[in-house]
Amino acid sequence: TASGNVEAKVVCFYRRRDISNTLIMLADKHAKEIEEESETTVEPELTDKQKHQLKHRELFLSRQYESLPATHIRGKCSVALLNETESVLSYLDKEDTFFYSLVYDPSLKTLLADKGEIRVGPRYQADIPEMLVEGESDEREQSKLEVKVWDPNSPLTDRQIDQFLVVARAVGTFARALDCSSSVRQPSLHMSAAAASRDITLFHAMDTLYRHSYDLSRAISVLVPLGGPVLCRDEMEEWSASEASLFEEALEKYGKDFNDIRQDFLPWKSLTSIIEYYYMWKTTDRYVQQKRLKAAEAESKLKQVYIPTYSKPNPNQISTSNSKPGAVNGAVGAAFQPQNPLLGRACESCYATQSHQWYSWGPPNMQCRLCAICWLYWKKYGGLKMPTQSEEEKLSPSPTTEDPRVRSHVSRQAMQGMPVRNTGSPKSAVKTRQAFFLHTTYFTKFARQVCKNTLRLRQAARRPFVAINYAAIRAEYADRHAELSGSPLKSKSTRKPLACIIGYL
Repeated sequence: TASGNVEAKVVCFYRRRDISNTLIMLADKHAKEIEEESETTVEPELTDKQKHQLKHRELFLSRQYESLPATHIRGKCSVALLNETESVLSYLDKEDTFFYSLVYDPSLKTLLADKGEIRVGPRYQADIPEMLVEGESDEREQSKLEVKVWDPNSPLTDRQIDQFLVVARAVGTFARALDCSSSVRQPSLHMSAAAASRDITLFHAMDTLYRHSYDLSRAISVLVPLGGPVLCRDEMEEWSASEASLFEEALEKYGKDFNDIRQDFLPWKSLTSIIEYYYMWKTTDRYVQQKRLKAAEAESKLKQVYIPTYSKPNPNQISTSNSKPGAVNGAVGAAFQPQNPLLGRACESCYATQSHQWYSWGPPNMQCRLCAICWLYWKKYGGLKMPTQSEEEKLSPSPTTEDPRVRSHVSRQAMQGMPVRNTGSPKSAVKTRQAFFLHTTYFTKFARQVCKNTLRLRQAARRPFVAINYAAIRAEYADRHAELSGSPLKSKSTRKPLACIIGYL
């Protein structure tokens, strides 16, 4: 920067815990669809621990760029687009390796598939039609089919074809000598011969041979008609020197954004012409020279930057009075009562009771902590190394809490009945949910008063997932209604029965 500080331009990635649960469900659905469509790859069966840790390796790309001071750099990681032909276990085998398949927009809160998707799989294979039987008519639209422009089984030998191409290049050189505009652009014979040897001249010569059934005499007569020799030009020759300099200036500013180049610098050129000129321009000496100059400038600007070691104290680090690194939570004997309430608790992730250093984790009121290995994993991958208790209960019966050892292993969030997300993030323990209310119909309100004996509201409230016997409620309502009005209950309620019920209440 102008002040002499070193800054790094970085692209922002988001973890699963940074986006909403709705978008996480969409991401999982997208991953499942890709897994179902890729029939060629057979994924090995993953364990619960591998599935849990694989979620920590998934990131979401964003188009958000920031400039950060170089002193904020803590390490280097590798993020790659998810390769459908590679096993997902390869990401777990490599440390500091992540993958992404979706793009997250933090302003719109949306997920989109990345345009750089590798098109591998049955979705992208060509549909080959059945071969036509001899005499069967071709019902396809001929205008959309490819046109044959060359026959490899021609009567000419390779030497005869090469000789004809030399004649075509010589005719192209002579045509440029006769053309006034070409003699200005290519003042020397060497430059005219180089322009005549470009692909446009060779394509025209081979097309001429094919159209005249590989008759050399007829093809040569077409190359030199009565009006003079045929001149074939491509985009490199059609563009003037000022247009070429404008293009190089635009390419320096916008890169390969051809729409902006055309809009701001070359509006009189078509997009096809600009793209064709770009790929021809990359084959010229001008491009090679510019590339060498840029490399030399970058090397001259390159400086060795010293970034001091980050030595600030960690606020999450738990200081213990015991200086021995291998102490079991600072507790030596059974009669020892630790002053620190965190002492005596196991790691929230791996349940280890020994560590050379402990770190507080989560909200202060929950008093959770991690060992040094799990803390490093948490800082790198944004989740706990081992699945949380709530995830284990889905696959195995819940352990009894009679044993104090088992009770210490139970997650604090699970014991308090708080929701825990799959990532193990402590923030989710205090996450608020959107409020809602139930709107009760008038018929339900009447049924609560009229059919108290059958409905039994307190018992139903204690068992919210047990269905209520609507038939019994209707039967009691019919009996009570018959006692009141002396007429059986009709299938459709009308104004009169409702008025009677209100009067009864």
